[in-house]
Amino acid sequence: MDLLLARGHRVVVVDSFLTSTPRNLRHHAGHPRLRVIRCDVRDTPFGRYDRLYHLASPASPEDYGALPIETLLTNALGTARLLEVALRARARFLLASTSEVYGDPLVHPQPETYFGNVDPVGPRSAYDEGKRFAEAIATAYMRAKGLDVRITRIFNAYGPRMRPDDGRMPSAFITSALRSEPLPVQGTGRHTRSLCYVVDVAEGLIAAQEKGRRGEVYNVGRPDEMRVIDFARLVLRATGSRAAIAHVPGRPQDIRQRRPDISKARRDLGWRPRTSLLKGLRLTVDWYRAELDMP
Repeated sequence: MDLLLARGHRVVVVDSFLTSTPRNLRHHAGHPRLRVIRCDVRDTPFGRYDRLYHLASPASPEDYGALPIETLLTNALGTARLLEVALRARARFLLASTSEVYGDPLVHPQPETYFGNVDPVGPRSAYDEGKRFAEAIATAYMRAKGLDVRITRIFNAYGPRMRPDDGRMPSAFITSALRSEPLPVQGTGRHTRSLCYVVDVAEGLIAAQEKGRRGEVYNVGRPDEMRVIDFARLVLRATGSRAAIAHVPGRPQDIRQRRPDISKARRDLGWRPRTSLLKGLRLTVDWYRAELDMP
């Protein structure tokens, strides 16, 4: 949204704020080119739109674990509604999918051609299968009704405005460090993640929308990975905290490794992440300090 407004676009935001907060939009209060509609994605109004970005869904394990039905309905009925909105408006449609569609990958790094290793009835299935269905129905609308569709698969986005209590690794570690509380590393901490700063992710989505090819899928993430235990240590360094690291039980069926192959996005979109992990982490820590009113 920030990048689109900065580039002169008119933006309509539809959000139920089920897992977010209107406070995230306060810096644009009264903006003449921004309209905010508070409603469920399944009730998105029809209108005159040129581009439609579908990012609606609980995304953290804590949220989709507590809201599995809402997560599935958002990705099923919500996606269907937005596809109809885009079809009637003759708008270009971009689906923000996720690296979770690859499940616990048996191919590493993960290219867009990998079909994934997902448990359809496991503890992560509401999100994993919801997003896989969203990809399938978006592709069906393209093939059956001629809608211009592109799909992006986001790998572990992080940055300012993540809820302190959303349960994801960056927010959990940063808030714990700033409060001088033990950082909760699940299991041994040897599993890996590839973290991509939110501005780079937004640039990737816009690049896919504007430069991508109809019907194509693009990975959006940093093409490297870090062990969770090492990220916890980096957070301690970035915050200057002397908090301890506490090993806690891991989530069932937690993903062992994750790393995107972004060669397709580099080639087709001219996109790659430009924010180093340390720089992005420091920007995120600064936001949390202000949000939590920490010195």
